[in-house]
Amino acid sequence: RALELPPGTAAAFIADIGHLIDNLLATFPAVFETPTYQQKKGAIDRVFNQRYDKALDLIEKLALEKDVALYRDSANIAFTPMKDGKALDEADFAQLPEAERERFHDDIAALEERLNEELASLPQWKRESSNQLRQLNEETISLALQPLLSPLSEKYAENAGVCAYLQAVQVNLLRTVVDQLLDDKPDLQRREMLEEQYSPSLVVGHHGDGGAPVVFEPHPTYDNLFGRIEYSTDQGALYTSYRQLRPGALHRANGGYLIVEAEKLLSEPFVWDALKRALHSRQLKMESPLGDLGRIATVTLNPQVIPLQLKVIIIGSRQLYYTLQDLDSDFQEMFRVLVDFDEEIAVGDDSLEQFAQLLKTRTSEEGMAPLTAAAVARLATYSARLAEHQGRLSARIGDLFQLVSEADFVRQLAGDAITDVGHIERALKAKADRTGRVSARIIDDMLAGIILIDTAGEAIGKCNGLTVLEVGDSAFGVPARISATVYPGGSGIVDIEREVSLGQPIHSKGVMILTGFLGSRYAQEFPLEISASIALEQSYGYVDGDSASLGEVCTLISALSRTPLKQCFAITGSINQFGEVQAVGGVNEKIEGFFRLCEARGLTGEQGVIIPHSNVSNLMLDERVLQAVRAGQFHVYAVRHVDEALGLLLGEPAGAPDAKGQFPKGSVNARVVERLRSIAELGMEEEEKDKEAAKDQPKESKPRAKPAPKAAKE
Repeated sequence: RALELPPGTAAAFIADIGHLIDNLLATFPAVFETPTYQQKKGAIDRVFNQRYDKALDLIEKLALEKDVALYRDSANIAFTPMKDGKALDEADFAQLPEAERERFHDDIAALEERLNEELASLPQWKRESSNQLRQLNEETISLALQPLLSPLSEKYAENAGVCAYLQAVQVNLLRTVVDQLLDDKPDLQRREMLEEQYSPSLVVGHHGDGGAPVVFEPHPTYDNLFGRIEYSTDQGALYTSYRQLRPGALHRANGGYLIVEAEKLLSEPFVWDALKRALHSRQLKMESPLGDLGRIATVTLNPQVIPLQLKVIIIGSRQLYYTLQDLDSDFQEMFRVLVDFDEEIAVGDDSLEQFAQLLKTRTSEEGMAPLTAAAVARLATYSARLAEHQGRLSARIGDLFQLVSEADFVRQLAGDAITDVGHIERALKAKADRTGRVSARIIDDMLAGIILIDTAGEAIGKCNGLTVLEVGDSAFGVPARISATVYPGGSGIVDIEREVSLGQPIHSKGVMILTGFLGSRYAQEFPLEISASIALEQSYGYVDGDSASLGEVCTLISALSRTPLKQCFAITGSINQFGEVQAVGGVNEKIEGFFRLCEARGLTGEQGVIIPHSNVSNLMLDERVLQAVRAGQFHVYAVRHVDEALGLLLGEPAGAPDAKGQFPKGSVNARVVERLRSIAELGMEEEEKDKEAAKDQPKESKPRAKPAPKAAKE
């Protein structure tokens, strides 16, 4: 039986039932010892005894007339022969004449038969006496319970469920008092019995002024959501009671809000379907999910169904949301409101102030030292670095709090009172040292010449591309050599990464766009008949993304024009079919990756990185890089078009086309056109030779086919 009370009143109701139990123990069995009850009980007993004695007196009178004595005790009635007013024992009875003995036998048999006739109504007398006694007990108990239950009934008169419960208690006590309170059990044992039977078990309790409950369930198993029935064991047998019902998160959140994580919710068996059933029916039923599978082999409780009225908030990724929307037809109907949180926050006066307030609240709650204004500014810079945008802050608050905690630990080791920029920088460096093993090993291999990357000099068909590797929760940039070779033929531009199934679709798309750009820009007057191969050297894993397409087209143009590219630059960017440079991701890590290599070899003042101009707003570089740029030892160039990147890599203008699409004579672009034209003409000459050779060859006469022989008959 489920009872619902206003918030904050459950404890008082349980206390009232506890007082009722105290009064029951004080009232019973004392009420059965009163003179009034004893008189009424004695009267009932007397009526029964009078009937019984009257029947025995009649039989005794008849027995004396036949010289037979009647003996009775609490359990037995017996007849004994008499002679001269004296009862005969077995020896005396044996000395009597046989005829006299036979007479006594006949008389006693007749008396026993008459006794049975007189006592035939004895069960009815007993039944009437028991009914009268039970009615007396019920009247006595009801009169004794009336002053105990009336105050409770008046107090909870407005709660129909509690009133019905109190009436059921009153009816049940009529049997319980007689069966269990009138024996000689100790008071402690009797109290435990009454509490086990009548005292309510608080499943969920709320404060009177607490508002609607908001419950977050971190581990949404079936039992944690819907509750469970616990069992105890006694000599190997399982038993339970309503006092062993344990609530779930749905019980605690009923009337309010339940928050769960989608990934954890969907990973638990039985939970998703059961949650949908409960929300559809708006009823909360406590049962074991194994019951439907026939896996429960013991008698269990069937708790009353509870009305369910709450809002369920599921937190998860966008991918999971759209997956549920596609695969579960009920999902869209049940969860109609989508709140799509942004991963970044625009930088402004309000957001920066809230950012500082958030850090202050966190440090105060965790007992950490306060942050200086400069430390807060450095954390804002770090947050913008996580967002990869100068005008935005990252919503990854957990990473920010982790950095603050590490900086506070550094402060404790230093013995300082407040957390300053230096502590944050040391915490960042410590994290980089912890997670930088792979990056440091790659730099060592480059310095040792195992991985071939040049940071000085010039080379034809080679340039330094930039990639990003992700290892765990750390990402770092790694330079990678891009090479291209060109030779006559009709194979087109071959992407070696794709040919060996290491190039992913986006990378292959970038190479195909590169082909379109070359054809549209340089091969308007002749077919693009070349064979070229492009590869990321010493790359043995999967390659994805089109950020290498700018470097690939520059390398290919270098190979076509036989013009060397400066190796002091590294380049990243994506291009479209018109040669416009597009933004890429991970630009900060890429720049810092090439800078670390140049710094290890020694900065010359010529080294730098070429990036898309649209990535300028994403620059949130490390302080060491910024210092080198300010000192003129390292450079970051932003370009909008392939020609701008070529001009930096070649050290000369690439050559802009005029109104007719002609490039300046002697420019790099003009040399590319001439090279492509010569390759195309060479290809056409080869085709002409093949045609002439085919004409000179004599035609072969075809033999006439003979008719097939007929099949022989068997």
